[in-house]
Amino acid sequence: MLKTRSLKRNKVNVITLGCSKNIYDSEVLMGQLRANDFTVSHEDDNSDAPIVIINTCGFIDNAKQESINTILEWAEAKEKGLVEKVYVTGCLSERYKPELKKEIPNIDEYFGTRELPRLLKTMNADYKQELIGERLLTTPLHYAYFKVSEGCDRPCSFCAIPIMRGGHVSIPMKRLVEQAKALARQGVKELILIAQDLTYYGLDIYKKRVLADLLKNLCEVEGIEWIRLHYAFPQGFPMDVLDVMAKQPKICKYLDMPLQHISDSVLKSMRRGTTKQRTIDLVNTIRAKVPGIAIRTTLIAGYPDETENDFEEMKEWVKETKFERLGIFTYSHEENTHAHKLIDDVPAKVKQHRANEIMKTQKKISLEHNKKLIGKTLKVLIDRKEGDYFIGRTEYDSPEVDNEVYISAKNYLRTADFVDVKIIKAKEYDLEGTV
Repeated sequence: MLKTRSLKRNKVNVITLGCSKNIYDSEVLMGQLRANDFTVSHEDDNSDAPIVIINTCGFIDNAKQESINTILEWAEAKEKGLVEKVYVTGCLSERYKPELKKEIPNIDEYFGTRELPRLLKTMNADYKQELIGERLLTTPLHYAYFKVSEGCDRPCSFCAIPIMRGGHVSIPMKRLVEQAKALARQGVKELILIAQDLTYYGLDIYKKRVLADLLKNLCEVEGIEWIRLHYAFPQGFPMDVLDVMAKQPKICKYLDMPLQHISDSVLKSMRRGTTKQRTIDLVNTIRAKVPGIAIRTTLIAGYPDETENDFEEMKEWVKETKFERLGIFTYSHEENTHAHKLIDDVPAKVKQHRANEIMKTQKKISLEHNKKLIGKTLKVLIDRKEGDYFIGRTEYDSPEVDNEVYISAKNYLRTADFVDVKIIKAKEYDLEGTV
């Protein structure tokens, strides 16, 4: 009986909130726990684990609220005796540790984003240096988020990420190539490169931007078939990356580059280090150098002092540019950021209305793009089976955020396989096809 209880004590359920960078961090944490003989589950509603670790997000108001609600939920579960220990880590905990301790005191301990060794020590586990980069994947086994750097040196006025994640630190190229080989051995076929600022990669350790060199090295890893780029910064974009992209079939014709706005006055206040014309020129250059590329961008509606004219300018630019993929946030007034000194003067309803207007515009653009694909045959990676369909993605689509391709399950397919699919039907954000 005692043995069973002690075994059960080594069970942990990890809850992840927020972005792909948090997913990566949870996977590293879970890899360390497993190496210390813990039984680990991820977001398992039926778990009988006595220990819960919540990896929080502190990015914007909605994300913070979701993290706080999750902490409260598990604090209550602890009070009821359903779990024994609750630990909180991640961005919200990094940013608001004193306030959280005061407001929700019955959490066992709060940890920041760079305190993994301390978290493990609290759980009587060793931080195993030799495991750096090894993780317990929470994604389907055929794709993995691949973090190439941590933190950010950019001065964007609205962003609290440098407060929560610190300055930019690149992971050495040799180590990244070793990690990619290890993932390929596990069956990973797609690497989704993530960083707060992908295009800054290497400046700190190699004294120049070397993302292009990293891509060339990753392309040589056997078993990896797709390499996808997320979170590129427009200012100082390294053009040699486009040359590699155009030549290397393994690199998806896809670029996630948050542009945030187009009005010169808003861009200046946001401290983005660029202008409307330079932004337009960059998008045109990317499309010219990598024909057929899908550009995903993210925008902000309702930034302080954003006038109706600023918004209309952004809407017109979205119509003209016809981004293949686009998302938009409403501005969130974050403490200790440069923009917090400004007056958050756009009412919440107006912010939401502007965001909805942009998405209405984008919906039409997305349908236009998708209709052009009818009759074409595309390479599709099968992610999962749901009901009567196998669901996959093209190289132009990232998991969770982009379009999907539905294929009738009358065709026998396997997840993690690449198949050639002829597109027969197009909706705003989805495609239907036959093998």
